[in-house]
Amino acid sequence: MNLPNKLTILRIILIPFFVFFLLCPDVTEYGNYIAAAIFIIASLTDFADGKIARKYNLVTNFGKFMDPLADKLLVCAAMICLIEREKLASWIVIVIISREFIISGFRLVASDNGVVIAASYWGKFKTTFQILMVIVLILDLDVPYYALLGQVLTYTALILTIISLVDYIAKNKEVLKEQN
Repeated sequence: MNLPNKLTILRIILIPFFVFFLLCPDVTEYGNYIAAAIFIIASLTDFADGKIARKYNLVTNFGKFMDPLADKLLVCAAMICLIEREKLASWIVIVIISREFIISGFRLVASDNGVVIAASYWGKFKTTFQILMVIVLILDLDVPYYALLGQVLTYTALILTIISLVDYIAKNKEVLKEQN
C-alpha cells in the first residue's frame, strides 16, 4: 500500500477519535481543542495524499474511490456533531450532505458511461470553506467577532456548496442523457 492510500486510511481512522473528543467534553476540559487538532491533521492528510499521489504517479483505483469517501465521512461527521453541539443548523447540514450524495451519484452514473468527472475549483473552494467553518465552530473562542466569523464561514460554505453543485450539473449534464 502506497503513502497516499495510507494517509487516506489514517484520515478514516481519525474520525472516531475526533467524534469522541468533540462529543464527550466531560472527558477532558480540552476536548474541543483535541477534536480541532485531530480534524486539522485529518484535513491536512486530505491535501497531502492527493499531491503526493499526483507528484509521484501513485494514483490508484483504491485512492480514487476512498479519498473522496474519506473526505465526505470526515466533514459530514463533523457537521453532524456540530448539530448535536448546537453550533450548526440541521437544514444547512442537510443541504451540504445532499449535495455530496447528488455529486456522488452523478459520478457513479458518469463512471458507468466511462466518463471521469474531475474536481472543480468551486468544489475545492467549497471544501476549503467547509473545513475552515468546522474548525472555527469547534473552537468556539470567546473573542470579539468570532461568532460573526463562524456565521460568515458557514454561509459562505453553504453558498459555495450550492454553486459547486450547479457547476457540476451544468458542466456534466450530458452524463444524465440516456445511453443506447
